[in-house]
Amino acid sequence: MDTDVIVVGSGPTGLLLACELALAGVRTLVVERRTEPQQDSRALTLHPRSLELMDLRGLAPRFLGLGRTLPGWHFAALETPLDFAALDSRLAYTLFLAQARTEELLAQRAQELGVEIRRGHTLTGLRQGEDGVEAEVRGPQDGPVGRPGHGPAGTPRTLRAAYLVGCDGGRSTVREAAGIDFPGTDETLTGVLGDFATVTAGPEALAAARGAGVLAVPLEGGLTRFVYIDPERMRTPAQVPVTLEEFRSALVRLCGSDFGVDRPSWLSRFGNATRLAAAYRSGRVLLAGDAAHIHFPAAGQGLNTGLQDAMNLGWKLAAEVRGWAPPGLLDTYHAERHPVGRAVTDNTEVQTLLAELPLVDRYRRPAAALRGLFEELLRMPEVNRRFAEQVSALGTAYPATAPGADPLVGRRMPDIALSAAGSDATRVYELLHRGGFVLLRLAGARDPNPEPYEAPARHPHISAVTARAYEEHPELDGVREVLVRPDGHIAWATRSADAGLRRTGRDAALTAWAVRSPA
Repeated sequence: MDTDVIVVGSGPTGLLLACELALAGVRTLVVERRTEPQQDSRALTLHPRSLELMDLRGLAPRFLGLGRTLPGWHFAALETPLDFAALDSRLAYTLFLAQARTEELLAQRAQELGVEIRRGHTLTGLRQGEDGVEAEVRGPQDGPVGRPGHGPAGTPRTLRAAYLVGCDGGRSTVREAAGIDFPGTDETLTGVLGDFATVTAGPEALAAARGAGVLAVPLEGGLTRFVYIDPERMRTPAQVPVTLEEFRSALVRLCGSDFGVDRPSWLSRFGNATRLAAAYRSGRVLLAGDAAHIHFPAAGQGLNTGLQDAMNLGWKLAAEVRGWAPPGLLDTYHAERHPVGRAVTDNTEVQTLLAELPLVDRYRRPAAALRGLFEELLRMPEVNRRFAEQVSALGTAYPATAPGADPLVGRRMPDIALSAAGSDATRVYELLHRGGFVLLRLAGARDPNPEPYEAPARHPHISAVTARAYEEHPELDGVREVLVRPDGHIAWATRSADAGLRRTGRDAALTAWAVRSPA
C-alpha cells in the first residue's frame, strides 16, 4: 500500500476527513486536481454544529479569531430570522467566514498532523479488490504544457490504499467510477453571485436591497458580495457565464440601482439541481460532502453538511484501518448520514420553492400568502426552534439501534462544565480533543464510592473519566454514565443505580461501538 486512505478533493470536507484520519494514526494522502488553494468562496458560513465539531478537536479559536458572529440565520430569505442564540450550545451562532479561509485553516491542521496533500493531481480511474483500492492518478508532469494534471497526454500512475473517499464535489469522478447512482432532479432555476471591489452605495442602501430579494454582504479584503435571482434570467443554465453588464442591469431592474458595482473578482451562476447518492459506500470506496449530495445553496447548509459527514466517517474509517472496528461499524456511516442528506435536500427544495414562486407571475399572490404564513410560523418560538435546530444541525440525532436505549442515545452530548479526576478539562468537549471515545461517569459527583473502571489496555482510543462535579443539565438529569463517541454523539447512557446493570449495558455498548471482540 502507498497509504492507508486516499482522499480525493481538498475542499473543507476532504481536509477535515484527512485531519480526523491522521489524528487516529491513519496514513492519509489527499489528491487534488487544483494546483493552488481555492481563492473564491461560494460558501461563507459555519453553522453552530460545525463550530462545535471544531471545538471537539480544540480548533474553534482558530476559526473564531478570523470570522464574525451572527446570532442567527435565515430560512428561505424570510424576514423573520432563525434564532440560533436560543439553542442549547456554547457556540449558538453563525460564523461568517469565507470558505477559502476555512480551507486554509483545515489545510494548516492537516499539515500539522502529517497529511500529504498532492496538488495538481487528477484521479482518472479506480479499481477495487478484496484488500484495497487502486487509483489511477495523473500528476502535473503528465498533462500538456500549461494545463497540469488536466490533459489526455501521459500515463497515469497507480496508487494503492486500503480505502478511498471521494470528496471531489457534485461532478465526482469517484462516484462515477464506483458506479454509485446519483438520483434526483435536474436544474430548473439559477441564481447569480458576484464579489466586487468597488461599490459606491452606502450601508443603508445595501441593507434595503434585501427588500428586493438581493443579498449584499461585506467580505474580507474590501469586497462586497451580491446574490440574487433575476426573474427574467432565472432559467439561464448555470454554465452560461455571467457578465458585468448583466449583473448591473439585473440590479437596476430589481433594486432601481446598480450600487456602482465594479471591478468584479468573481461572477458565478449557480443552479438548483438536487441529488442524493443512492449509497455513501460501495465496498472500499466512500463518498462525503457534495460528492454525496448537491442542492440549491439555501441557508448555507452544503459546506456544513459536508463537514459533518467527515466527522461521522473519520473515526469509523480509522477504526476499520486500525483494526478495532466492531463488525458493521463502517456501514453505520451510510445508515446515519444518508437520512441527514435526505433531510437537507428536502428542506433546501422547500426553501428554493419559497424563493422561486414569488418570481412567477401566475403564483405571485398565493406565493406571497405562503411566505406570509411561514413568517407567522417562524414568529412562534417552538417552530423557530425546530427550523433553527435543523439548519444549524444541532438537532441532528442518529437512530438508536439497541432496544430500550436511553432517549439520549444518538443525540449530541451537551458540552457541560465539569471537573474530572485526573484531567485538566473544564468541560466535556475538551475531553474529546484527541478524537477517542470518552466513558464519562457522572455518578462520581454524588457517589462517594464509585465502581472502579479502566478502559481495556489494548484500546487506547477509550478514556474513562469520573466527574467530581459537573454542571446540571435537564437532558442529563439522573444520568450516571454516558459513552460519548469521537464525533460528540452519545453511543450509550444509563440512569440505573444498579452497578451490575450499568456494567452489562456498558460492555454491550463498547462491544457495539468501540471494541472488536477477539476472533
